[in-house]
Amino acid sequence: MSHVPHELHEEFPDQVQAIHNLKTSDNHFARLANEYHEVNREIHRIEAEIQPTSDDVLEDFKKKRLHLKDQIAAMLAAAENAGT
Repeated sequence: MSHVPHELHEEFPDQVQAIHNLKTSDNHFARLANEYHEVNREIHRIEAEIQPTSDDVLEDFKKKRLHLKDQIAAMLAAAENAGT
C-alpha cells in the first residue's frame, strides 16, 4: 500500500504554474482541483489507517481520484494548447 499523497503538484510537476493559473481563472477547474484534493486526502487517511474502511470503499475513492485526475489533465492540456 502506498502511503504517499498524490498532490496535483506532484502528479503534474511541470505544470505547477498552469494549475495555479487555472485555479484562479477557471471556476470549473478550481472545483475539480478542490474535489481531487478532498478525495486524495480521504485516500491518504484510509491508507494510513487513520480512517479504516473496506477495500471496496478505498477502490471507489481511487477510481474517483483517477477520473478527476483525467479531467484535470485534459484541462491542463487544453490550456497548454491554447497558449501555443
